[in-house]
Amino acid sequence: MDIYAPQIAAELGIAAWQVNAAISLLEDSATVPFISRYRKEATGSLDEVAVLAIRDRTAQLRDLDERRKAILASLEERGLLSDELRRQVMDAGSMTALEDIYLPHRPKRRTRATVAMELGLLPLAEAIIPQDGAIDPLHEARRHVNPETGVESVEDALAGARDIIAHIISEDMDIRADVRRVFARHGYFRSTVVEGKEGLGANYRDYFDWEEHVRNTPSHRALAMFRGEREGVLRLKVAPPEEFGLAALRRQTVEGDSPASMQVWQAAQDSYRRLIAPAMENELRQALKNRADQEATAEFAGNLRQLLLEPPLGQKRVLAIDPGFRTGCKVVCLDPQGALLHTDTIYPLDPHNDAVAAAERLVDLARRYDIEAIAVGNGTGGRETQAFARGAGLDGMAELVMVNEDGASVYSASEAAREELPDHDVTVRGAVSIGRRLLDPLAELVKIDPKSIGVGQYQHDVDSALLRRSLNDVVVSCVNLVGVEVNTASKRLLTYVSGIGPSLAQNIVNHVRNNGPFSDRQELLDVPRLGPKAFQQAAGFLRISGGAQPLDATAIHPESYDVVEGIARDNGLQVADLIGDENLFRGTDLGRYVTETVGMPTLTDIVEELARPGRDPRPRLQPFSFAEDVRSIEDIQPGMWLSGIVSNITSFGAFVDLGVHTDGLLHISKMSEQFIHHPSDIVQVRQQLNVRVLEVDLARRRIALSLLEEREAP
Repeated sequence: MDIYAPQIAAELGIAAWQVNAAISLLEDSATVPFISRYRKEATGSLDEVAVLAIRDRTAQLRDLDERRKAILASLEERGLLSDELRRQVMDAGSMTALEDIYLPHRPKRRTRATVAMELGLLPLAEAIIPQDGAIDPLHEARRHVNPETGVESVEDALAGARDIIAHIISEDMDIRADVRRVFARHGYFRSTVVEGKEGLGANYRDYFDWEEHVRNTPSHRALAMFRGEREGVLRLKVAPPEEFGLAALRRQTVEGDSPASMQVWQAAQDSYRRLIAPAMENELRQALKNRADQEATAEFAGNLRQLLLEPPLGQKRVLAIDPGFRTGCKVVCLDPQGALLHTDTIYPLDPHNDAVAAAERLVDLARRYDIEAIAVGNGTGGRETQAFARGAGLDGMAELVMVNEDGASVYSASEAAREELPDHDVTVRGAVSIGRRLLDPLAELVKIDPKSIGVGQYQHDVDSALLRRSLNDVVVSCVNLVGVEVNTASKRLLTYVSGIGPSLAQNIVNHVRNNGPFSDRQELLDVPRLGPKAFQQAAGFLRISGGAQPLDATAIHPESYDVVEGIARDNGLQVADLIGDENLFRGTDLGRYVTETVGMPTLTDIVEELARPGRDPRPRLQPFSFAEDVRSIEDIQPGMWLSGIVSNITSFGAFVDLGVHTDGLLHISKMSEQFIHHPSDIVQVRQQLNVRVLEVDLARRRIALSLLEEREAP
């Protein structure tokens, strides 16, 4: 069994054999989606969340052990490794505890304490530390006065001894642990504005004179204050009241009230202010930053998942419009697979106002390409373009949908866009992205850096590696949950399929381009460098519709085809006859088909997949329209009820797109009469809402919203 399995099992509340199985599969290069979907028998049906937790915790423990080995090697090399010290290092359960043990033995730079030791004052410090009432520090200090060495007076000797005592106190791991607890329990954020930065730092004015207990500080406020400090607007202190820390230190260091005790107390106060408190503040800051990063990243990841799983229109012929005033509206026509058929430019808006010709052109394109839906980007000019399209004479010809275009401009200038549309400029690519986003949001959004699609909070402030890993996990999870039609997928989408990656994705695209579409999953093995291991990981998530093997269009893995064929034979049917009949397996004893590798969890998945083959977990697309008479923030009045779409969710509320280019804030306190822990308990990204306007601040371009009915004053 893996050495980490018992500890992780205890922490996660699952069996050690489950953890061990997951670690073994991960070490064998199995992906998280593959393990959670196709290795349920091995792991006891652990889901993605559990497998990810095992993966991440295993990495943390390995990092801890690597640091442990490095410390032991350093101590041994310098002849400092005793049996007791080795035991302490091996027993350390966290990086903080490990570093506290190592601190007294770490190679030192020159300090006040080392200078005092060089002057021969260590014996004086050691005589004072026990605080024996019989010891007279002044008498002891006189023995160490030596002008030749630089100890000019008794006070010089005592000052040097106190420097040594302060250093010893600062490196005591029990003292550090006690003070660390004080910082955690009683620490406060104290924020003030830097003199002269009041005007430049107006965005931070809430924190110009702010105090809050660290335990009550939500991630968004912590990140805001850290950013304000980094930008030189705020002066930030993160610590408990000094008397709390000093009291803890006195309990640990001072005994009685002898003259020696007074010397130790002076040294302890100096140690706290000069050495311990700054170190503990840095630790607390980092801990708070890590916590805020984790919370902000989790919110970003949750929002991204909801956005990626936004309802698709499906395979329909789409006309997409990227609105524009001066340069006109770019129009593209796409086939049901998102391939570009035609591009054009119309000028219905200011300053051209050629709406008649634009409408005629739009109707002509809709008829020529048998358009089934029209996608209008929601950026600048979006509402005006939507209103124009509604009155262009397209009634009954095509469904009109406003599409969130966040990130479309980023995609249009990207390498992925240049590869897909090398003969077109950024305006055409942007319009194509808007249309494809309506057809299949997931397939299009994976081409864009998640940080550019408008659902994060303080994403530029959080740990970039943590954010990148977390968001990548979300994209991988969503892509494999939905599945990918291999013959039409882009390189970018294929990159996120279990076991594929960028190189194999390009090879797959090249194979389709050079040899035509795959007719069955086994042909994937003909792709250069796609061997049995990659095939095992990827095959179940890649779909081939209309091929010779009907199971290739489902999420059933090829390694289970024999089981399905056996079920078909036993029922006197062909495999194709099993697909799509929800009643066929009622009364079937699935236990007959259990083997050493295929258990009841997999058989249950097979039956569900056969009943609803290739099922898309995403909901159906619902039509939506903003209020026709509300085009700008100036049109909004308190008391109005408006239709909106949730654009982003944070820990303090949700932002709602009202179609006026200024999202309103639906604060968590205005979502429900009942207490809720997080806004995501009530709303989701891209959810359609009816909201009541509470307040409109035109000067600051802010709109306050509520889901609650207005109450009459008593």
